[in-house]
Amino acid sequence: MLATATSADPVEAKPRVHTISVYVSNKPGVLARIALVFARRGYNIESLIVSPAARGGFSRTTISCTGDPDTLEQIIAQVRKLVDVVHATDSTDRPTVETEIALVKVQTTPAQRSEMLTIGEHFSAKVVDFGASTIIFRVYGVSQKLDHFLTLLEPYGILELVRTGPIAMVRGREVT
Repeated sequence: MLATATSADPVEAKPRVHTISVYVSNKPGVLARIALVFARRGYNIESLIVSPAARGGFSRTTISCTGDPDTLEQIIAQVRKLVDVVHATDSTDRPTVETEIALVKVQTTPAQRSEMLTIGEHFSAKVVDFGASTIIFRVYGVSQKLDHFLTLLEPYGILELVRTGPIAMVRGREVT
């Protein structure tokens, strides 16, 4: 008879990151009203990107957040009701093209430079500043790629980091 082993420590599931796309009229206060809907429900926004839309007078907002999916559905329904919101949707389960950009400043010595440049080359990172004791990389791709790149650079000493958070666009003719 085979016995099955059970772990005393249950494996914690990593919270699912949701990508919310909101298309809005480009007017003052719209972003604050959207953020307030999330805050009232106790939902933390992990990243928020706002950019002009293809059509003038409108903006595209991409919000990344984690939390209870049922609460998120309520938040999206409330956001849709806001004045100046044209549409809001959770793009998480839709086929999307997603990317993120990061600038990473790392301390370096002359002996470490070639190792760091090799890591950067492997991740298609571009050196955008090269100083006597620092290198700044620009890297883009899916969030997991950036996470892995940062993990490899940590031993060298990351001095500064700026990440956009993911932006996403639904594939095909469907509008995000």
